[in-house]
Amino acid sequence: MGDGDGDGQQSLSQSIKGRLQEGVQNSVFKNKSLLDPDTVIDEDRIVGRDEQLDDTITYLRPTLQGNRPPNMLLYGPSGTGKSLIINAVCEQVIELAEGQDIRFGVVKINCQTIKSHDRAVYRLVENAAAQAGVEVGVPESGVSTDQKLIRFYEILSEHFDSVIIILDEIDLLAGRQRDPNDEPAYSKLLYQLSRASQLGRIEGHVSVAALTNDPRFMEELDGRAESSFNPQDIVFPDYDANQLQSILERRQDAYQDDVLENGIIPLSAALAAQDHGDARKAIDLFRKAGEIADRRDEDRIREEHVRDAQKEAERDRTLTQMQGLSTQKKLSLYATAIVPVYSTRSLSTVPSTVAYRVYQYITDLLDADEKSRDSYLRYMNEAETYNFVTSKKRGRGYGGGVHKEYAFVDDPSVVAETLREDFRLEQAGHDEDLIRSVVNAQIEEFFDT
Repeated sequence: MGDGDGDGQQSLSQSIKGRLQEGVQNSVFKNKSLLDPDTVIDEDRIVGRDEQLDDTITYLRPTLQGNRPPNMLLYGPSGTGKSLIINAVCEQVIELAEGQDIRFGVVKINCQTIKSHDRAVYRLVENAAAQAGVEVGVPESGVSTDQKLIRFYEILSEHFDSVIIILDEIDLLAGRQRDPNDEPAYSKLLYQLSRASQLGRIEGHVSVAALTNDPRFMEELDGRAESSFNPQDIVFPDYDANQLQSILERRQDAYQDDVLENGIIPLSAALAAQDHGDARKAIDLFRKAGEIADRRDEDRIREEHVRDAQKEAERDRTLTQMQGLSTQKKLSLYATAIVPVYSTRSLSTVPSTVAYRVYQYITDLLDADEKSRDSYLRYMNEAETYNFVTSKKRGRGYGGGVHKEYAFVDDPSVVAETLREDFRLEQAGHDEDLIRSVVNAQIEEFFDT
């Protein structure tokens, strides 16, 4: 019996190993890391950012001449190359500095998940210690922020001749502001870091590069922080569809030869260009299409894979945004989304009158509380602030009154499908035919009156 179990276990492990190897061998990918937006890429893969690249090189060149670079503010919408450019230039500065016996360090944190000034300082200490190959030297809690800052300055002074501190998504480090008049955490941090070198707390040269999506970022800074930070601005505009296409073409060697059907790159670029010219989204879409082909055990990437990747991306984004919504808000959004999905007419917008009647039917079907029309409109106003929908008012002619009409930012079928995964709305999927007939009856009544 024991031997039999051993043989079974061995054949199972061989089966797992075989399937793993087969998945690697049959993959459409050759070098998938090229489709990681955070990969530091070769300069010949950089597209449409000549001016920003020139500025960053100009501002960081003093490091190699034994001087202090200026502070920098890189701003522009998400996915426009801010991290890409600063990381690519810093990578080259590190190499050249080594050849000149200059100890150049890059200390980098992303502020998106950091909730407080103290936590940001500790992350900086951790990062600097890792760069220098030394112990962090201070505990995460139980000591003051000042003590952590002193340790940070100590590491920089002892191990580097020149340092650039990169604060990505700096505007998200607001901190716990109990009073609206309190100084934001990012303002306090920028003041301390930009003053440290001037005050002699750090031996050697230190400059700060702050990255933000907010063009009005400097307006939010405390006056002292604005004065001491005093950065050189580098502006990053949206990419256009042609630039996005060039970006993907320069990364197509992430895939095996001849696996991309014609039209895959232009389609991925066009879909991302609709979404504010975000290169990260273009690259994600291009990568997800390959992952879908791999999952389906297909050896070529077709337009269908790109469109499915777009739906997956929308679903993921929608799911993330919807996690905090109450049941009533989900019901309102769901009732509105299924109108264009189930309608036999082609509807580009959804009349609030129709959507509210469908909402009433859905709440009755699910035995949920039915809220008033005003409450429904309030919930949909909130959906608009979350960027699920846009709205406009429309009149129905003399004596017909005014109603709101909603248009979905993402595919309404993706929104409906994502919401149906909620335990309260699962039942709605079982009564699909009935709901479809109710939706169309309400549409006909609305347009016939």
